[in-house]
Amino acid sequence: MELREPGQRVSPRARTMWVTSSVVESTVVFAVLVVLAVWIDLFDLPWWVWVLLVAADVVYTAVVPQWRYLVHRWEVTDTAVYTQTGWWARERRIAPMSRIQTVDLVEGAVARLFGLATVTVTTASAAGALEIAGLDRDVARRLVDDLTVKADAVEGDAT
Repeated sequence: MELREPGQRVSPRARTMWVTSSVVESTVVFAVLVVLAVWIDLFDLPWWVWVLLVAADVVYTAVVPQWRYLVHRWEVTDTAVYTQTGWWARERRIAPMSRIQTVDLVEGAVARLFGLATVTVTTASAAGALEIAGLDRDVARRLVDDLTVKADAVEGDAT
């Protein structure tokens, strides 16, 4: 097996989902900060700190989802599952079919709004499960079925 860049990208809708998630999370965090700073008078931040916080959040929301989309990749061959993740630190992993223990499909609330899902491949590895987030829901369902059949076939060959 060669550690190489996997050939498949996640769904283009994953970028929109990641932006939406970031905006929702930021809104909640800023609302809590405003409540703590203004109404409860827990701390007093100068106006320029608020501007810096908002600017940093806008940059994060604009850049990170695009960057993640360019980096996140996956591929399945007859012998292994390949993934590449990360936006700051890049991680490439290979899970041989013979090491696959479970294959899970997760559709979170935000992902469902965009018709997306996450496939998690649990292996007998100390590094933990491989996760392919931002897949089109139908692609994810087919992938789960395909991986289950392939992993079972490898297990059947071993016995």
